[in-house]
Amino acid sequence: MVGKMEAVNGVKSGSNSTPATFQSAFFKLDLSLKSLKLKTKQQELLIRVSILTLVYILAFITRLFSVLRYESMIHEFDPYFNYRTTLFLTEKGFYEFWNWFDSESWYPLGRIIGGTLYPGLMVTAGLIYSIVRFLRFAVHIREVCVLTAPFFASNTTIVAYFFGKELWDSGAGLVAAALIAICPGYISRSVAGSYDNEGVAIFALLLTFYLFVKAVNTGSLAWALASAFGYFYMVSAWGGYVFIINLIPLYAMVLLITGRYSMRLYVAYNCMYILGMLLAMQIRFVGFQHVQSGEHMAAMGVFFLMQVFYFLDWVKHLLSDPKLFQAFLRITVTCAVGVGAVALGVGTASGYISPWTGRFYSLLDPTYAKDHIPIIASVSEHQPTAWSSFMFDFHILLFLFPAGLYFCFKRLSDATIFIVMYGLTSMYFAGVMVRLILVATPAVCLISAIAVSATIKNLTQLVRTKSKVAHTGSTKGSASGKVSSKASLDLSLPFQRNGAIALLIGAFYLLSRYATHCTWVTSEAYSSPSIVLAARGAHGNRVIFDDYREAYFWLRQNTPQDAKVMSWWDYGYQITAMGNRTVIVDNNTWNNTHIATVGRAMSSYEDEAYEIMRSLDVDYVLVVFGGVTGYSSDDINKFLWMVRIGGGVFPVIKEPDYLVNGEYRVDKGAAPKMLNCLMYKLSYYRFGELQTEYGKPPGYDRARGVEIGNKDIKLEHLEEAFTTSNWIVRIYKVKPPNNRW
Repeated sequence: MVGKMEAVNGVKSGSNSTPATFQSAFFKLDLSLKSLKLKTKQQELLIRVSILTLVYILAFITRLFSVLRYESMIHEFDPYFNYRTTLFLTEKGFYEFWNWFDSESWYPLGRIIGGTLYPGLMVTAGLIYSIVRFLRFAVHIREVCVLTAPFFASNTTIVAYFFGKELWDSGAGLVAAALIAICPGYISRSVAGSYDNEGVAIFALLLTFYLFVKAVNTGSLAWALASAFGYFYMVSAWGGYVFIINLIPLYAMVLLITGRYSMRLYVAYNCMYILGMLLAMQIRFVGFQHVQSGEHMAAMGVFFLMQVFYFLDWVKHLLSDPKLFQAFLRITVTCAVGVGAVALGVGTASGYISPWTGRFYSLLDPTYAKDHIPIIASVSEHQPTAWSSFMFDFHILLFLFPAGLYFCFKRLSDATIFIVMYGLTSMYFAGVMVRLILVATPAVCLISAIAVSATIKNLTQLVRTKSKVAHTGSTKGSASGKVSSKASLDLSLPFQRNGAIALLIGAFYLLSRYATHCTWVTSEAYSSPSIVLAARGAHGNRVIFDDYREAYFWLRQNTPQDAKVMSWWDYGYQITAMGNRTVIVDNNTWNNTHIATVGRAMSSYEDEAYEIMRSLDVDYVLVVFGGVTGYSSDDINKFLWMVRIGGGVFPVIKEPDYLVNGEYRVDKGAAPKMLNCLMYKLSYYRFGELQTEYGKPPGYDRARGVEIGNKDIKLEHLEEAFTTSNWIVRIYKVKPPNNRW
């Protein structure tokens, strides 16, 4: 209504009827409020619903920068496989999707799609598409896929509100919803076009945690069952469900150790674990791993420990002698631990319980992947997180997080213990792997919201405090001391109020800076699709490089339908989805030997590589090259990982052969094997004739800032088929064998 008042004032400025106009406006406002007849609680509910609605809309529209700046398209690499499978699901139906054998990937092995993926994302998008079509909206499935992540991000704000309300109060819930709506740590995986599993998985993760905490607080069987179904949805959506099935048992164990065991915990954990396990086993990719994998044994162990605690609690009510119960307790606990250790040892030794996977080990030991599984270490999102990344993705939440932990410890409860454990464990894993900042973001937002809510609530209470005027008139002599102390207290109140007002202004300023930072990061850093590259020209204008789609379109239009394309595994999903051609390896990375074979071909001399390519029936080879545009994420910069992965399976490939005194070089001082390997020749073929930058010699590599060492490259078994307009993607055709007659 303030805006209406200002508008009235603006229209009537200079008129003599201004007071009458104000009186009329206030009279109408008073009548409208009286006609609503809302009680205080109803007014609060109306305000909360209004704020949540605005936050819901904000969470959606702030993720649309990529659509507005570029176009509606799928981003990155993995989302193209998700889009391709979703398209197949909507066209062929669920039965065909569930039993689909994909012969266009991992040639000549192929891939069983239904048994090697988490179908939650595809089924969710398919259901949304069916509902939209049922409502008679003419929409393509691609548009549904593009907007799925922003839609679920908006839903996550609602869950964050109820979770914050359950942890602290409704104020913390509103702040949590607002923080997570624009937090860059979450936006990085939920912008429009980011059609990846995490787009729906974070919603499922937070929903599962909220429902479980609600079940622990209430002891309700209904909430426990709901948490089991939330866990099932999480399992169907993302492999990160392992975090849930380990954090919840750890939380239950802490409650048992700290003497917080209760029937509420017993009901919540048992129902969630048993039903969640049975539902999770229906996902073919998980199956019996839930009862056989070492990553799931903690949940099973705590389940049996919970039964021991229930049994001991029952015996305690039967035995009246405390000493007798203590003796029974020692014997029971010793036997339970012993039986559990023996069962674990026998299961592991017999092979029934499978060991931890390499990804799980790499979370506990950051150096494990680099030393033992280079294919995991080669992925950029699996690298340890730099401090700058934390600041970039969290901003002031990084400082509010410890304050929120303080408030949680100050008011410990079953719920706050859970969020503290979630926050601390997820922040550790976020430090180990940059990708897991995404998992830590909900916890950081919730704990920071508690700090913001509690602080603002305390400050506003000080601001609202009214100073009482001390009556210094004639009173009884015996009360003079009380009056003087009360007067000094009243005199200090204005200073407290002024300090509280200053702190409130500072808090709102910091929150506004957080909003500004989040908007800038979303716009500039996280809304650029990697398949369409952008840069600034010499005059500040935006330059677009659309070479990827240009190359895939050429593949689709100019190569035989049964052509096999060899590239590094990063581009496999895009080639299959956009180029519609069969690939040797792709981003699934399930067969390390097959990827190592491609790595060996790329790092071998052309004659040796030709034999490998002929054995794999390769027709075309695709490489990504950034020497002309300065694009640093090209295959030359990834080449050492090809050498390491290839050398891990084929000892003939040795990394030192491609280095000079431990240094990786592509100029004249590069190693001879580097200058003559297949990857070098395919990347720099005809590049020595090209002038890339004024004042630099021909063959100057802008991505690495050097002049290449081998400019006279001749190809014997391959021929250039296509090079995109900016030289980013280069495609070569494998020549047939020479006539032996």
